[in-house]
Amino acid sequence: MDFKRRDFLKKSSIAGAGMALLPNFLGANTFNTSSTAFGAQYMGDFVAPKLDTVRCAFIGVGARGSGHATRVASIEGTEVVAISDLYEDLANRTAKNCLEKGGGTRHQNIAIYTGGDEEWKKMLKKEKPDVVFISTPWKDHAPMAIESMKRGAHAYVEVPIAVTIEEMWQIVETSEKTQKHCMMMENVNYGREELLYLNMCRKGVIGELLHGEASYIHELRGQMNSVDRGTGSWRTPHYAHRNGNLYPTHGLGPVAQYMNLARGEDNFERIVSMSSPAKGRALYAEKNFAKDHKWNKLDYKGGDINTSIIKTTMGRTIMVQWDETSPRPYSRHNLIQGTKGTLTGFPTRIALEGGFEGATKSHHEWAQGDQLKEIFEKYEHPLYKRLGEISVKNGGHGGMDYMMSYRIIECLRKGLPMDQNVYEGCFWSAVGPLSETSVAEHGSSVAFPDFTKGAWKTTKPLAIVS
Repeated sequence: MDFKRRDFLKKSSIAGAGMALLPNFLGANTFNTSSTAFGAQYMGDFVAPKLDTVRCAFIGVGARGSGHATRVASIEGTEVVAISDLYEDLANRTAKNCLEKGGGTRHQNIAIYTGGDEEWKKMLKKEKPDVVFISTPWKDHAPMAIESMKRGAHAYVEVPIAVTIEEMWQIVETSEKTQKHCMMMENVNYGREELLYLNMCRKGVIGELLHGEASYIHELRGQMNSVDRGTGSWRTPHYAHRNGNLYPTHGLGPVAQYMNLARGEDNFERIVSMSSPAKGRALYAEKNFAKDHKWNKLDYKGGDINTSIIKTTMGRTIMVQWDETSPRPYSRHNLIQGTKGTLTGFPTRIALEGGFEGATKSHHEWAQGDQLKEIFEKYEHPLYKRLGEISVKNGGHGGMDYMMSYRIIECLRKGLPMDQNVYEGCFWSAVGPLSETSVAEHGSSVAFPDFTKGAWKTTKPLAIVS
């Protein structure tokens, strides 16, 4: 069935913009019928052989990749062996920072590959790293992750893991066949508040989970000033040509793990999505660039704010919002609602039926600010207790980036499953192309593919690791 599915896609006359309609046009079954290939292994709870020293390579060391490299270089048991980037100055700067983080004794022989679109492939072939960290434009995530796994390396990919459903299937199939991890690096799952709420959900504090809300509200029009190099140079065309939720995982990742989605209890089933008019980017281009500038020649189709609703197999609902255009304060609105209470963020607030001793008397008022001290003392996640102080010291979005890097290396060295498996990365990222389909069809309901082929029912919930 796997080969039939691929053959169908290749022969289909649907092309260009029509490809965005494939998931709904074909129906869920087309993407749920691929069988596990001979010699492949389900990766839900996969444990790779232990690595005493983790030999690390990095593809893309701009704003995100350079941070990943320097944080990984500071962690015991790592060796940075190679860096690849289009720009030599970025690669050399990052190599220097890694050497400094290694105290002058580690990371002494970092190979540099720059100047061409294929240099990263040469790096993989010659250096043979154990793991590869990929922080490149979105369209490059899937091909680079797939090639890294084929070359024998575990792949760690910036968000989203890929931009099309077919790419996500290819990532899953490659991971299963090569038996290499492919983890999307969703750092927000390691935020203090998100870890607290995960622990409270596992302990049943808010009862049976019913509903979640997950947002990424971050005004980033200024990125458009990076015209020829930098994030804005490649993101701006995405915002212009695609209409949906292109960046769903920062909000969705934590909520999905609260609910144990794709982990034995529940899973993604369907999505409906709608976008507002597209105004802000065109207005920003008109105001800040010459009339004949390339940004003023784009036809901006992507709505300024997208709202999507996900329905799970158990009937739970999740609202996912994305807005990187509107002039409003930053928010990763994060809410999980249960039969006994509600936990939410930005600002951090908790309402529990019957209140919380020393904080509130009932669920009609939020525990917030200083009232949260006793709640944190009682339910602080064990991982944050162990790594919170050192993570904050080493930085990266308040420490969540360092904690994520530390856990990746720790799991590889101790032979533990990853905190986020390949299927979670694909389910969370699938909101992107599926929301585009739903928006194009006036908010129609679109089915999620089952990247696990039914095996999610056997996957263990993410443990409350200490």
